[in-house]
Amino acid sequence: MAIPDFQSIMLPLLTMAGDRETHRLRESVATLAKDFRLTDGETTELLPSGQQPRFHNRVAWARTHLKKAGLLESPNRGSFRITDRGLGVLAKRPSQIDSEFLKQFEEYRTFRQPRLTGTESAAANELDDDLLQGPPVEFLDNAYDVFRQNLASEILETVKGSPDWFLEKLVVDLLVKMGYGGSRQEAGKAIGRSGDGGIDGIIKEDRLGLDIIYVQAKRWERDVPRPEVQKFAGALQGRHARKGVFITTSDFSTGACKYAERIESKIILIRGAKLAELMIKYDVGVVTEATHTLKKIDPEYFPDE
Repeated sequence: MAIPDFQSIMLPLLTMAGDRETHRLRESVATLAKDFRLTDGETTELLPSGQQPRFHNRVAWARTHLKKAGLLESPNRGSFRITDRGLGVLAKRPSQIDSEFLKQFEEYRTFRQPRLTGTESAAANELDDDLLQGPPVEFLDNAYDVFRQNLASEILETVKGSPDWFLEKLVVDLLVKMGYGGSRQEAGKAIGRSGDGGIDGIIKEDRLGLDIIYVQAKRWERDVPRPEVQKFAGALQGRHARKGVFITTSDFSTGACKYAERIESKIILIRGAKLAELMIKYDVGVVTEATHTLKKIDPEYFPDE
């Protein structure tokens, strides 16, 4: 099944604590993963930041909401247990517990009250309330993912509208940023129209030039068909070359991909979406607009009791 959202975890988490024992968060995550029948892949799936498993983050945030409503308490760091109020809620056998359910408690309503002012408050008002009050790291990671996808689309459209010579320049800049070709000046001398059918450029694989990579970079409106990749492979064989990179602003057909996988020469196919992703990763054609640091409490600083 899909990884449940943090509100769907609230009732199972409170029910688990109904035994009145003190529970450790890490152990509870493992137990709940079994209850929800999550696969190994789902339990280990990371947030986009790569810093924490998504399910662990949602369990932790469900616990936070239950604590803010007074249904759980933390006797010491990393643990929780049910309160008398929590036992009273379970005694009523609710079909579900979510943010709306918890609003019956004054402490939770205070927790949910907006605490932003000025332009920050105005921006927050445009967000879905449950998203704003949901797992903060996951919310920010997902928002970053959306922004990154939009940026990638904008980059690709801009590249498609640029002249051919610019695409060749872009490929040089990207490969140098990725560690190929030595310096920008060396790479600039090594790449360019070679006049050899199917090859647009040549670049060193390393700074010493121990091996050479042949490059083809083409704007393409439709999927690049197999014959185009075959032509490039033939050009590599004519130079006794073993490695090549074929970059396009569109995509590759299924036949082209299968052909590249089974031939002896190593040809890497880079489609438009991947090109934009690499440009963002290696800061080619993009600049940093703003940087924000998200902080959390350091549990190692504070005593257990």
